[in-house]
Order: sequence, then C-alpha cells, then structure tokens
Amino acid sequence: MEIINFQACEDVKIEKFPYKGEMNEVIGTSIRWLSKYGDDGHGYPEYGLRYFTIQPGGLIPIHNHFYHQTMYILQGRFECWRFDPETDELVAKSRAEPGDAVYVPSREPHGMKNIGDEPATLLCCICNVYDESDTL
Repeated sequence: MEIINFQACEDVKIEKFPYKGEMNEVIGTSIRWLSKYGDDGHGYPEYGLRYFTIQPGGLIPIHNHFYHQTMYILQGRFECWRFDPETDELVAKSRAEPGDAVYVPSREPHGMKNIGDEPATLLCCICNVYDESDTL
C-alpha cells in the first residue's frame, strides 16, 4: 500500500496531444499522475489515475486512445465533445459539472473545454478493459 497526496505528484503541463498522426495544441491543461502505471505490452498504460487541472478557457482537443477512460469532475464546468470516428464531425456536446462522471469508451474521438471562470479539476481513471470487440 502507498499513500500519496496529489500535491506531491509532479504537475506536468500538456502542450500537445496526437490525433491521426498530427499533434494538436492543448491549452491550459496539466496532469498529475496519482498512481503507478504499467505498460500493457502495446505501449498503453494498463491502469492510471490522474488529476487534471484545466484553466479557464483551457481545452483538450479532439483525440482518442486505446484505453477506456472515466473522468470524475471535482470542480468547475466543462463542455464535453464527442466526434464521429470516421468524419471527425462533432456529433454531441454535453455539460459536466462537479459530481458528474464522464465515460469515454476505447477509440472514441472526444475532447473538452473548461467553460467556467475558475480553474477546473477532475480525476481521470484510465485502464484497458478487454472484451471481444477489443481483440478483433
């Protein structure tokens, strides 16, 4: 067992994130890794718990990833986006506020923006949850 305060974890600013071979700008976003995580043999973390801070107007642009993800909003308000995986067109916009959990399945293109006037925070759990569709 290990107990660690989130402030003891390095706060790493994220500047860019890849999507379909291009690096897209991430604005006003930093991550603290709260958990140890391991490579699943394919270059992806098997499990991770992260603490995000997103500044007012900050955003994470369209992206996707192999792992499943659940975000729990601690403070602030977000506009969350879901995109069509073939056309990259915006297909849904939703609001998430403190107490809301946002689940993003494997490979689904998504993004989000802090729409509040203060820094917003969230916990993000990532993991590879395998089922038959993941192995095809």
